[in-house]
Amino acid sequence: MNLFENFMLLFLESAPWLLLGLFIAGQIKQLVPENWIKQQLGKGRQIWKAAFIGAPLPLCSCGVIPTAMALRRAGASKASTASFLVATPETGVDSVSVTYALMGPVMAIARPVSAIFSAVMTGSLVHQVATEDSPSPEQSGHCCCGGAKKIPPTIWQKFVAGLQYGFGRLLGDFVGWLLIGLFVAAAIHTFIPQDWLARFGSGPIGMGLMVIVAIPMYVCATASTPIAAGLMLAGISPGAALVFMLAGPATNIATMAVVKNELGMRSLIAYLVGVIGSALLMGTLLDYLVRNWQLTVHMSTGQHQHFGWLAYLSGIVLAGMIALQYAKRLPASYRPAWVK
Repeated sequence: MNLFENFMLLFLESAPWLLLGLFIAGQIKQLVPENWIKQQLGKGRQIWKAAFIGAPLPLCSCGVIPTAMALRRAGASKASTASFLVATPETGVDSVSVTYALMGPVMAIARPVSAIFSAVMTGSLVHQVATEDSPSPEQSGHCCCGGAKKIPPTIWQKFVAGLQYGFGRLLGDFVGWLLIGLFVAAAIHTFIPQDWLARFGSGPIGMGLMVIVAIPMYVCATASTPIAAGLMLAGISPGAALVFMLAGPATNIATMAVVKNELGMRSLIAYLVGVIGSALLMGTLLDYLVRNWQLTVHMSTGQHQHFGWLAYLSGIVLAGMIALQYAKRLPASYRPAWVK
């Protein structure tokens, strides 16, 4: 099969699950307001709580940064801030849904479990090495409306706002990297012979290679999934693929710069050791379980499958939403009148 056919098969395979993930993510955004998160994590050392709250949140690698810094300036410790910074971009309802579509239930379970472990381990290391100090005060505006109370939104308004966030802003945040990820996965599947990476795609060498590839790559959790799936089809082990999906979203340059500036150099070193060390540990454990417990990782490429109407309809809807996101980025003079 050629590159375009493989791309379209992966796109159709992912579309229904990605749309479901975006819908759930948008509703979570409305049901779990930022003020509640600040109340839960705004004081003390809440490493476990930060990991469990951050894991399902629909924030990408760049979107988590301002939220984490708001938590820090609301009083969160360096350890809980680091835990939140790891758990949130490494997984989420949207990325887990795509993982299930392309890599099956074993990887869909292993990913969030590993992300929470990674967050707790990283936060614990930061707690051990970092000197806690007072965070910079959070900047907040003052109301000038004469004390008028803000009318809370209705359930319907929250539902619509969730749709707008999930299928609008959230999709717009990672749409480019999602398409790149699908293209890279299709290219790997098209041009790299089956089992070519099998010679060095597992064990310490394969996992170390994934760390080297993942650290400089600015990729979110959802976009990293098809790339990892393509690498698995080329021969790397499930554990090595898991290492890539954990290390990539949590170690981009922007996040590391913020960790250094806000939490300090010692925290940055602990952060990198925690993310990389936990990724390697969980990758090794996954390979062990797959090998000794006869777990089956179901890879899905769309080949030899007959897509139903739901897949085609989802593909059309998703393609339209992606086109809308790019139409919004056009200069005003070239933008269609119906695009806001």
